[in-house]
Amino acid sequence: MDPQNRPYRSVLYIPGSKTRALEKAQTLPTDGIIFDLEDAVAPEAKAEARSHVADALRDLDYGNRALLVRINGFETEWAMDDLAAILPAGPEAILLPKVYSAADIEKLASILDGAENCAHTKIWAMMETPLSILNAREIAAAPRMAGMVLGSNDLIKDLGAQTDPARTALAASIGLCLLAARAYGLICIDGVYNAFRDVEGLQVELDHGRLMGFDGKSLLHPDQLAPTNTAYRPSEAEIELAKRQMAAFKEAEESGKGIAVLDGKIVENLHIVTARALLAKADAIAASET
Repeated sequence: MDPQNRPYRSVLYIPGSKTRALEKAQTLPTDGIIFDLEDAVAPEAKAEARSHVADALRDLDYGNRALLVRINGFETEWAMDDLAAILPAGPEAILLPKVYSAADIEKLASILDGAENCAHTKIWAMMETPLSILNAREIAAAPRMAGMVLGSNDLIKDLGAQTDPARTALAASIGLCLLAARAYGLICIDGVYNAFRDVEGLQVELDHGRLMGFDGKSLLHPDQLAPTNTAYRPSEAEIELAKRQMAAFKEAEESGKGIAVLDGKIVENLHIVTARALLAKADAIAASET
């Protein structure tokens, strides 16, 4: 499946140190996997974890799932060792944490340019610092960039803010991150919901994230997959409306009109662009589940 057309409703973090989890992920209904070498791995397990992830990328079958490897940040002692172990496996994408500016992305892109098996490797950025949010536009425009993941926990910490169901403190960060991603054609994934057994709280964030325009949500636990996939799947009502809008607009065009009226509402070309995108997403989800 073309990476640009695949769904990204659910993107699950898998600790690189847990071999059973790496194997089980082959069968989980997640659209994407983040093999984590950073926060989920203790310092003494870093070397073993990067070896496990490299082996998983080479030997295990994850189907059409998006595969990202989150390395440790460049300010740590582990980043270059992570890359040395992972890049020979030809990863689909590297997720870089603690991004502060485009210079961080450019540094990683330069390393990828000089690596074998990595001509296709893309870069994703963790948008988790105040500087990353303020520099979101230049980060989005940097070489090899394909996506952004909101690091809501780190942002809340750095802002000295408190959380609430409406995520009031993150409103500006979410908006700037999405604006930059959309301006440069990138995928944009919402941050994690920590209370993984709190189904109602997760649903609130899922509804908010989809309302804001995220492509999907990053997750900490497999139990969060089903509600997340459902939340980011176009509903039957949305699909039916999109088809009716396209039919009405086509009829209007054939009659020499530039707009159509459906259910008492104007349907313009911009609505057709949205309708086509929604139907394409529904088709991609259906294809990924066959």
